[in-house]
Amino acid sequence: MAFVDQVKIELKAGNGGDGIISFRREKFVDMGGPFGGDGGRGGSIILRVDEGLRTLMDFRYKRHFKATHGAKGGTKGMTGRSAEDLYIKVPQGTTVIDAESGRVLGDLTENGQELKVVKGGRGGRGNMKFATPKNPAPELAENGEPGEQMTIKLELKVLADVGLVGFPSVGKSTLLSVVTSAKPKIAAYHFTTLVPNLGMVRLDDGRDFVMADLPGLIEGASQGIGLGIQFLRHVERTKVILHLIDMSGLDETDAYQNFVKINEELKEYDPQLLDRPQIIVPTKMDMPNSADNLVEFRDKLKAQPYLSTVPQIIPISALTRSGVTDLLRATADLLEVTPEFPMKDMPFQDDSHTTTYELENDEPAFVISKGEYGEWVLSGAKIEKLFKMTNTAHDESVLRFARQLRSMGVDDALRQAGAENGDEVAILNFRFEFSE
Repeated sequence: MAFVDQVKIELKAGNGGDGIISFRREKFVDMGGPFGGDGGRGGSIILRVDEGLRTLMDFRYKRHFKATHGAKGGTKGMTGRSAEDLYIKVPQGTTVIDAESGRVLGDLTENGQELKVVKGGRGGRGNMKFATPKNPAPELAENGEPGEQMTIKLELKVLADVGLVGFPSVGKSTLLSVVTSAKPKIAAYHFTTLVPNLGMVRLDDGRDFVMADLPGLIEGASQGIGLGIQFLRHVERTKVILHLIDMSGLDETDAYQNFVKINEELKEYDPQLLDRPQIIVPTKMDMPNSADNLVEFRDKLKAQPYLSTVPQIIPISALTRSGVTDLLRATADLLEVTPEFPMKDMPFQDDSHTTTYELENDEPAFVISKGEYGEWVLSGAKIEKLFKMTNTAHDESVLRFARQLRSMGVDDALRQAGAENGDEVAILNFRFEFSE
């Protein structure tokens, strides 16, 4: 199965059911009065973590999700049936982002964790709710409230305690295959690893942790060159970084400069990544020149310490297994004293099981503009929602809508804009004449 770690999907919550206009008509019951019930609530859309999922592959084939609408109200004051919420399964480690604003809505890391992203509309009120002493038999009811809609991005960032970083072909996949049961693709060319590989490391003393072999970095990765962005997104969650450096000298590059370049890419992406504890892991120590190259690397690191604290250096050879046990024990020890790190760009940390994201709307109640044929056009989320909840088939509902517009200041705003008696005004597909 292909590994998919970024998708964009569209969500539309269900509309509330319409309230109805009905009157009680029974033999021997005089002046029965209004009897119309409210509509039911529309379905919301909720993301739920399923630990059985490992990828966002399912969203490659389905990008649009719609919850069902609430049912209309009934006579005898009966409320319509509310719609079932729509649950969408996502893997652990999914970050949810508003595609329009870029705001992070939630970070789903625990099995069963839920995030309500778009909320279903409430049901419209039936005419029973509008009865007053002055108007005991109103021919007035509301349509259901429109459900929220949003386009979101899902980003999967692998959940691993330990991340293996380094240039391509330094031995990350080989180390992972030696210390876990994972079987990553291994070959002697750049970018053998195209997707993250995870494995569970178990020590003889009973301790264990998850290790991730992540796609290799190259210079410029933080600007999107090579596989860098794919790699850097996944390293955000790791608590400890094992920085693998090829000491064989076969590629004729300077080991210390390679160490600095990788850290520079981490810093460019997120300076906080350099706060993660690192262990420097010189690899391929079974090669003839590796020991001499390691001495040279230590001297340069001592003379020009790049990080604020000098990391441990634990040389290994995955081929002969030399140093591997010491590395795993040191890693487990470091994990025990390393705290969790906050996620990048997370506006909140919510420890509750279910989180509801309330859509913030700072837009004005309405905007006035000129239409194609010279009419005045009223637009805006608030005024359009008000119109959609108006039952234009009944005069009382239309009159109520006109009073609501006046109370919002629409009449005054139209006059200031230059509207005169008889001018045409449009809201969505509804048109009426402006009157002083």
